[in-house]
Order: sequence, then structure tokens, then C-alpha cells
Amino acid sequence: METRTGRLVVEKVGGKSTVTSCFSKYPIKFIIPNKGDSISCEFSIRDGCTTVLTTQASTKVYKSLGSKCSEQILEARIGSDAILAVIPDPVTCFSTARYSQKQIFRVVSDSSLVIVDWITSGRHESGEKWDFELYKSTNHIFLEGNQPLFLDTVLLEQGSNTSVSERMQDYQVIAMVILLGPKLKQIQNQVQENVRRMMSEQLYIPSNGLGHRGKTSSDCCLTKPTFIASCSVFGPKGIGVVVRIAAMTTESVYRFLHQQLASLEPLLGVSPYC
Repeated sequence: METRTGRLVVEKVGGKSTVTSCFSKYPIKFIIPNKGDSISCEFSIRDGCTTVLTTQASTKVYKSLGSKCSEQILEARIGSDAILAVIPDPVTCFSTARYSQKQIFRVVSDSSLVIVDWITSGRHESGEKWDFELYKSTNHIFLEGNQPLFLDTVLLEQGSNTSVSERMQDYQVIAMVILLGPKLKQIQNQVQENVRRMMSEQLYIPSNGLGHRGKTSSDCCLTKPTFIASCSVFGPKGIGVVVRIAAMTTESVYRFLHQQLASLEPLLGVSPYC
């Protein structure tokens, strides 16, 4: 009787060390990265159902081989009165990595959808900061009849004139949160109000009572915000809200997500990002 939970065989093939046999079962899993993995998943959330999609840790994208690009495609259909929450940990791209992901969601008028999509600058302990070659993330949401509801793409690519690191400056994380559907209306309102209050407090410049002529040179030296967030509505009758975030630390984004999405627990049966 096989009692092992894992077995791995490495042999020389074409002069290179190659995994020729790999077996693992829960609770372990061997990861043997290829320089350009391709993953494609399809989900169908039927009427009245609730589904939560998470990750065990950040999605790590390893160094690319030449022009090969790792890619991930997710397609999901969300039925009537159903909820899908896609709440992963961030993507972390290693130096020279190339990564592209595309997520397509098809909803009906009373579907509810939560999407968190975010990326860190890389492995700080290795001195990497926005050191990958390419990152592209596309999120499309369609209503019945293939009617576009939300179309968005984030593209970060090393340029000939400026690097991604130069463009991002001190910010180490960018994130996007989407809240869509009737079951999330109260949470949408809460998040919008919370973001408005956070930003007004953080960006508020107190008056020194001297008036315009009394300003000194030091008054013009504003501190760069460590966390920036903005909100906007989309779709007919404002059925969706999108939050965009830029932050200097991953911890601050985890904290924000936990605080703002905690109200989802009664709907999902779990509190996101505990």
C-alpha cells in the first residue's frame, strides 16, 4: 500500500536535469515551474449559489525564458441571485518575468461579483523592485447579450526611456477592487464613504492662519501620501463600484482590504483577508 504523499525523480535529459516523474497528493504539492506556464479555468456559478475563490499565498511568476510569457485565463458565468468573490493574494513577478492574465465575467442583472486584482513590486528581500519585463491584467465584465459592462486593462512594461520602477517611484503595490450587484449595494456605499473620508483626511492641508501671503517655502513641500485610493461607479444605475489603490507597503493594502471587505462575511461565510 502506497503511504508516501510525494515522489520525485530527476534525470539527465539532453544534458539537463529534468523531472521525469512527479507524484504528490494532499496536503503537499510539488511545483515544477516551466518558463512560460499557461493556465485556463472556467467557472459556472448557478442561480442562488455563492462561491469564493482564494489563493494560499501570492501568485509567484518566475523568470521568463526569452520572450515566453506565463499566462492565466479565467472565465466565469454568474447566475441569477448568485455571488462570486475572487479574492486572491497579490501577484509577485520575479526579475525578468513576463506575465499576462485575463479574467472574463458574464453576469445577469441580479448577479453579484467581487474582484480583487493586485500586484506587488517584486521580491524586496532580493532587492527587486518592479524588475519584471511585462505585466498585463485584463478584467472584462459582460451583461446578458454580450453587452460590455466593465472593460479594463493594466499594462506595466519596461520602456526604452523609463523603467516601470521609475514610473512607480516609491509605490510598491497597485490594486483594483470591483464590487458589483444588488447584494453588495450597502457595502458599495460604505466603501465609497470610507475612501472619501480617508483621502480627505490624508490630503488635507491645514491652514496656518497667515493667508496666501504668509506662506513660507516649507509650506510648499508636501509629503507624498503612502496610500492613495479612489472610487468611481459604473454600469446602469451605478450598479458597480471600482476602487483603485496605490500604496507603499503590501501590509497597508491587506489592512485596507480586510477592513473594507469585512462586511462580506455574512454573504460569503468568511471574512476576506483575515
